[in-house]
Amino acid sequence: MSDSMARELCEFARSLFDRGLTSGTSGNISMRLPEGGFLVTPTNASLGRLVADRLSRLDEAFQPVGGDPPTKEIPLHRAFYQTRGARAQAVVHLHSPHAVALSTLAHTDPQDVIARLTPYPIMRLGSVPRLGYLRPGDPLIETAIAALEGRCKAVLLANHGPVVSDLSLAAAVSAAEEFEDAARLMFLVRGHACETLSDADVAMLRNHFGSI
Repeated sequence: MSDSMARELCEFARSLFDRGLTSGTSGNISMRLPEGGFLVTPTNASLGRLVADRLSRLDEAFQPVGGDPPTKEIPLHRAFYQTRGARAQAVVHLHSPHAVALSTLAHTDPQDVIARLTPYPIMRLGSVPRLGYLRPGDPLIETAIAALEGRCKAVLLANHGPVVSDLSLAAAVSAAEEFEDAARLMFLVRGHACETLSDADVAMLRNHFGSI
């Protein structure tokens, strides 16, 4: 099972890289293994050139047990797994351009940085808080995410980029794509008068599609 999951992770990673949703050696991905532990992209590895049998393997205490050394961003992945439990089966952290650009802006509502322009980010991401800037790999990122107590499936790291967790790797990748599309749309309409969804519209969506 873990071999097929490793191949799946490499395929999704290559797709994200090929479409410009992360570049160079930026971005990292992890997923739970059914036998316990985690599969994680290695440090300084391009998502476009991963090798399945060189992916990092961690035990349930997030200690390396095989493969290449893991990404330095283990703290942010661990925070989602520990606070969201079974709702986090995979975590995707990208440097997708529009979401990164969004992370640099001052926001009127840092507890929910994605404008209510369409239903889909609300359905797929819920409320997305912007967390204050910390250097990549800083253990305090874990503390900041843990402080949300599992309420959010996605966050935007200030001057850094988006992180999304979900019930499967496919779902996490899809939600990360939705994050980038929502950020791109915000820049497309910036400076224009827009009609946004009302609080009642948002409540109806959350009631109909369930909690994140």
